[in-house]
Amino acid sequence: MIRYAALFALAAACTAQTASAADAFAGPSEEPAAVTDAGPGWALQITPYMWAAGLKGDISPFRRAPTIGVEKSFSDVMDDLNFGGFVNVWARYDRFVLSGDMMFVDTTDSHAFGALPALPVPPGTIINGSVDSKQFMATLQGGYRVVDTHDFTLDALAGARFWHISNDVTVSALGVSRTYGESFGWVDPVVGLRAFLPLTDKLSVQAQADVGGFGAGSDITWSALATINYTFTDHLSVSAGYKVLDVDYDRGGHVFDTRLSGPVLGLTLRF
Repeated sequence: MIRYAALFALAAACTAQTASAADAFAGPSEEPAAVTDAGPGWALQITPYMWAAGLKGDISPFRRAPTIGVEKSFSDVMDDLNFGGFVNVWARYDRFVLSGDMMFVDTTDSHAFGALPALPVPPGTIINGSVDSKQFMATLQGGYRVVDTHDFTLDALAGARFWHISNDVTVSALGVSRTYGESFGWVDPVVGLRAFLPLTDKLSVQAQADVGGFGAGSDITWSALATINYTFTDHLSVSAGYKVLDVDYDRGGHVFDTRLSGPVLGLTLRF
């Protein structure tokens, strides 16, 4: 019988690549472009985006699995992607602001190995295995525009970042197959600032940063985003920039201590 020890051995070999694929598409926690009108009333924008992030850190997807070091570039992980969905929604009423950023990613990594010591199979037997990883993250924040001028705006934000990660490992050899899965999740309180600076009628820059965790979920988490934005019309703009997201989670035998960083590209629709 194929035992759980073999599943963990396979997970250690596979998870580095699948975890990086799952995280490579995490999006910015704030909207890539900001609405600059200062009048009262509702402003709403929706931004589908891509984040070409690399991953570096330590991960242990199962309670009894070893913690493994991971360092992957964005180009290393594209082949593992099954599905990814990423969207940011931002709204403002007068000086009150709301922000929601959501991501779901499903990846699969498959390998073939020779005989593993943990498996009771003859030497030379080919062992096939795959790891399916699903990751959901959502950042929800509300706040107040503390500076609101024609030349500069500054928002103070507070909210929470929600994480849910599931991993399923399947190992098969000699017609026998075993699957083992675990999932874990947590919630991090976060506080942050967002600044917006128009350069011309069409060109602007934005910077955003937050910090959280504080031991309530992860030990610490922080993110930083900077973009340059170009407005085509009153309802359409594009933005490009760079984002870093860091989280240090270690509870219940699960370890997710990673830093994601890379360029971000967004297309914003305003209403």
